[in-house]
Formats: sequence, structure tokens, C-alpha cells
Amino acid sequence: MPFALWQGLLIPFAGTALGAACVFFARKNLGGPAQRALTGFAAGVMVAASIWSLLLPAIEQAEDMGPWSFLPAAVGFWLGVAFLLGLDRLIPHLHRGSTEAEGLKSSLRKTTMLTLAVALHNLPEGMAVGAVYAGWLYGDSGITLAGALTLSLGIAIQNFPEGAIISMPLKAEGFSKARAFLYGALSGAVEPLGAFLTILLANILIPVLPYALSFAAGAMLYVVVEELLPEMASGKHSHIGTLLFAVGFTLMMALDVALGGGH
Repeated sequence: MPFALWQGLLIPFAGTALGAACVFFARKNLGGPAQRALTGFAAGVMVAASIWSLLLPAIEQAEDMGPWSFLPAAVGFWLGVAFLLGLDRLIPHLHRGSTEAEGLKSSLRKTTMLTLAVALHNLPEGMAVGAVYAGWLYGDSGITLAGALTLSLGIAIQNFPEGAIISMPLKAEGFSKARAFLYGALSGAVEPLGAFLTILLANILIPVLPYALSFAAGAMLYVVVEELLPEMASGKHSHIGTLLFAVGFTLMMALDVALGGGH
């Protein structure tokens, strides 16, 4: 595989690992306002990436369908939502700030289920990166290397605060810095794995690339609405999460249009 591909697959994971490394030099745990701000920022990046990097390209690639060019994007989007909904019901996991685990009943430890929740959250991001790179590698899809790298970079930017949000509370609960970092970094390991598996399926995906791109968008937006928006608005009323959502959305939109060539 080309070096640019490996680079693109690992950039999002590097963002998570760097964020998790905050346990080694940050003195205090993240407060409620900081967590809401970082969660809002991550949500804004994911929404913008879903639109500019996934849904709009999916519609463009089906433009030969005329007024029905939205159909593959709509079908793929709902398949992505259904896929994440199914995983949500099956995989035992625990969201931050929640006392009740979701998914099938399990005797897994709390820290394991917290990590599984974030891994579940990160899976669609890895699939999105894999689908875009598959389009660049194997398909006459109009997806450029710059566009694919832009998506990887945008996801890495929003992964940085996510890594910190996982590792910092674990340190506050008494975990060693090294162990808290390990859990934070491992939560992002599913992204390059998901991306790599998606690329391995490229021969299947390329003929249905509009569906694959919108599938990833549906899965990502499911995570935003199911998990990030409620976390962003939790606790004492504040506009910080909403404002940082707007910042993340604007940043990802600008990156995609400026570096990815626009859509």
C-alpha cells in the first residue's frame, strides 16, 4: 500500500493518542465546562465531515441519476444509522457520566465498558476514512488524495480532545498515568482497524461507493445525536458547547473546501 495511505489511516489514531497523553503533563482533571466545550467541538467537526467529505461526494457520484441522485446517499445514510443502532444494542458499553450500561448484559469492568463506548463511537470514523481512501485508490470517483488527507486530519483534530476526555478522568479515579494513557489511546485503535478493513473490502465497495460514503456519514451522525449532543448539553446550562460546536463545524468545513478542493 502507498505510504500516503498508511499515513492517512494512522493520523486519526495519532490524534487520540496525543490527546490521551495529556495525563502526563496536565495537572488538573477536566472540569464540566471544559468537557462540554471539547465534546461540542468534536461534534461540530463530525457533522461538517459527514456533510462535506461524505454526503456531498456521495450525491455527486450519483449525479447520472438526475433528480434521484440523492437516493444512494439517503439509503446508505439509513443503513449506517441502523448499523450503529444494532451495535449499540449488542455491545456492552457505558457512556461517560452514565450509571447504567447499554447493550447486552455483561460482567465487564466499568473501565472496559467505558473504553468500548468510545471504541463504538470511533468505529464509523475509521470506516469513513477507509471509504474515502478506497475511493481515492481504486475508483474513478473524483476523490483526491488531498481530500482524503483532509478528512483524516479533521478527524484527528476532533480525536485529540476525545483522548483527553477519556484518559484524564481515569487518572482522577486513581489509575496510573501510564494506564490511563493506555486506555485512552486504545479507544482510538479501532479507527485504523476499521479503515483498513474497509479498504480490504474495496472491490465490493467501489461499485457502491456513494452508499459506502453515506453509510459512514449515517453512522457518524448517529454518534453525534445519540452521544455527543446530550453530553454537550449536560450539567449547568452553558453556551460553551454550542459555541465550540460552531467552531468545530466551521474549521472542518474550511479545511475540506480549502484543502480538499471543495464539493
